[in-house]
Amino acid sequence: MSDISTRAREILQRVGAGDPFTGDGALHARSPIDGSTIGRLTPHSAGDVEAAVGAAHEAFLQWRSVPAPVRGQMVRELGELLREHKDDLGALVSIEAGKITSEGLGEVQEMIDICDLAVGLSRQLHGLTIATERPGHRMMEQWHPLGVVAVISAFNFPVAVWSWNAALALVCGDAVVWKPSEKTPLTAIACHAIAREAARRAGAPEGVVQLVLGEREVGEALVDDARVPLVSATGSTRMGKEVAPRVAARLGRSLLELGGNNAAIVAPSADLDLTVRGIVFSAVGTAGQRCTSLRRVIVHESLADDLVQRLTAAYETLPIGSPLEASTLVGPLVDEAAADAFVAAVEQARADGGTVVTGGERVDAVEGGTYVRPAIVEMPEQTEVVRTETFAPLLYVLRYDTLEEAIALHNGVAQGLSSSIFTLDVREAETFLSAVGSDCGIANVNIGPSGAEIGGAFGGEKETGGGRESGSDAWRAYMRRATNTVNYSTELPLAQGVEFL
Repeated sequence: MSDISTRAREILQRVGAGDPFTGDGALHARSPIDGSTIGRLTPHSAGDVEAAVGAAHEAFLQWRSVPAPVRGQMVRELGELLREHKDDLGALVSIEAGKITSEGLGEVQEMIDICDLAVGLSRQLHGLTIATERPGHRMMEQWHPLGVVAVISAFNFPVAVWSWNAALALVCGDAVVWKPSEKTPLTAIACHAIAREAARRAGAPEGVVQLVLGEREVGEALVDDARVPLVSATGSTRMGKEVAPRVAARLGRSLLELGGNNAAIVAPSADLDLTVRGIVFSAVGTAGQRCTSLRRVIVHESLADDLVQRLTAAYETLPIGSPLEASTLVGPLVDEAAADAFVAAVEQARADGGTVVTGGERVDAVEGGTYVRPAIVEMPEQTEVVRTETFAPLLYVLRYDTLEEAIALHNGVAQGLSSSIFTLDVREAETFLSAVGSDCGIANVNIGPSGAEIGGAFGGEKETGGGRESGSDAWRAYMRRATNTVNYSTELPLAQGVEFL
């Protein structure tokens, strides 16, 4: 057993999640750091999913009647346990997903933050009082728990995205069934153990949080179950196009967070020192494996050469290696398929007339790992490969003359998640944020597209799916609305002046 797998095993035992090597081995957990096996698990069957949904539904029937502030106590316990185990969980994220240490810890902090938000929200699940045309009547709306919420998460945020959904769903009165990525099962097992302990401490019904492990069969069983009114799925656009019609066929709801092809416009007035820092983190953080990672830089012709030179200098000093080393800024891609896709995209960009400025090749940083050198490619136009999301640190540079041209390039992709502009011109900034500017769900000024806070609603438009998670009023997706009219008079007037009898 490698040192990495031993460390993962010890972490799981400390959080009360058991031994990851007790399964039949049909589902292997591997670390992208060195390719070592860190767990051999038994995947669930479709029958197991049915049982998990049934247990969650029974728990929901009790949980929905618990006052929301009391439900918030479970999420408070969850947040406290996450604080207690932050270092261990952060290390496990690094081991299993390949994130550098600060990003692994940051992901756990994001879980803590959403718990804090959800606890406060548990006392603010408010409806409206609405003016009525009928005298002696009152009209209002209420929000009620929805039911069992399925959460299907991706490898790149193996725990945070689950927490965005689970923390809100739980205070809303729902039960949660979680299917994590088959590439990151151990972090899910650890978080599930902690969530179960939080439920026990808060006196929540047994079964209010459920975990199912496996690949496509498990996900399909969860998506097709009519007892699941909401499926929240994070992943590729291809996956979303399969999930959405299956859920719609049974008239369920989908909350989709899909691909991004995020761009930054760099205007003539941009502060280039700030711009370079913003671009490098957004493009290279998490080895380019965020849905909000920066894929395209659209830079004004007047400063394109200077910007490319600065970016190249920054890229060529980036330390690549094990994410467990404090000095590392670029860890591994999740697997061999991701590395192959990266190299293939670079080659296609070159074939399309692009110039590879730096990077684009495999790197033997750690034996057995999947490492690449982040690439910058200047493109003469926005070709098909540029319009296609490559989940890796591959940054395309395009040039523009007018802001209208830049916005057209920016919006000229199928995805619509996150976006940014670097400018000191208020007119350019406000135009970018206006209805004729960015068509994305997130639009930033003088920061990159990556690194959203939990206070704002997170999600995108077009082929990104249209869902919203985390802050603002995203909680409404996890509840059902009821409009109520109360007649406290002795008369029975009808709306719209209708007379009957």
